[in-house]
Amino acid sequence: MMVDRSKHLSAQTRSVLVALAAEPGRQRHGYELAKETGLKSGTLYPILIRLAERGLVGACWEEGQPAGRPRRHLYRLTEQGVLAASLVAQPVSAPGRSVARVRPRRIAPEGAS
Repeated sequence: MMVDRSKHLSAQTRSVLVALAAEPGRQRHGYELAKETGLKSGTLYPILIRLAERGLVGACWEEGQPAGRPRRHLYRLTEQGVLAASLVAQPVSAPGRSVARVRPRRIAPEGAS
């Protein structure tokens, strides 16, 4: 996905990007993102898949086998995703209303501490 096309993203996709941008270097699981965005799994997971296909989100399986539950898929923004999130994090507000801007932090390259 070209970053300049980010203005054509749905409100739901924008909310996922903004949620991931709050902590761009941290891997997040879908349930956590669903709680934060208010999106149902039938909406959230297709969005995450599309964002991953476009190179905006990296996805991987949780390492190891947690006791009592299946492994989770983990998601985090790529460098291109951080840029796209910074562009869409400016929600449109009603006239006369102020809207805070979310500024994602720069992420360290994978493997860096």
